[in-house]
Amino acid sequence: MIALFHRPLLFIIVAFMVSVGAVFAQSTQFVSVEPIVRDGRLYIDANADIEVTGELRNAAEKGVPLYFTADLEIVSSRWWWFDKVLVDEQRSWRLSYNVLTQQWRVSVGDLTLPEDTFDDALSFVKHIRGWAVGSTDLFDPDEEYEGRIRLRLDTSRLPRPVRVDAFNSSAWSVMTPWKDFRFSISQPVQKP
Repeated sequence: MIALFHRPLLFIIVAFMVSVGAVFAQSTQFVSVEPIVRDGRLYIDANADIEVTGELRNAAEKGVPLYFTADLEIVSSRWWWFDKVLVDEQRSWRLSYNVLTQQWRVSVGDLTLPEDTFDDALSFVKHIRGWAVGSTDLFDPDEEYEGRIRLRLDTSRLPRPVRVDAFNSSAWSVMTPWKDFRFSISQPVQKP
């Protein structure tokens, strides 16, 4: 008799988890990826749609720096062996809030920029522009290459006490699924 009540309850729980997972997967993703060739280099412009929970926002407003990392891989397909990895790059952003000056800061490498709000700071992470990932000498003209990119909250770089909370809370698991893209580099136009 008790087993009859558990089956519908189990079905409802599984259906709820699947629907929540589908909503989460749709709300955190890359919208566009555009490889651009300029001055003999390959650059990546990309737009991500990521959702940051209130728990993450509150932690950042209390001075906990948030680290976001974009992972990029570009491969050349080979029928006779494993795919050849041409580019395997990472780019990290540090979002921090200074409680005394009430100012947000976004750091990328050696560059640090001040911002007024958390959303303004996060827009640097969401809208990747001019990411130099390699020389065009790595790529053969008119050959198709496969790439993939993802964006994630890097919890391994959080302060140790916060890392324990992040490990136990799903609010800290911000990650886009891998976004696949294809491109080719055209032969440069010869000027007479």
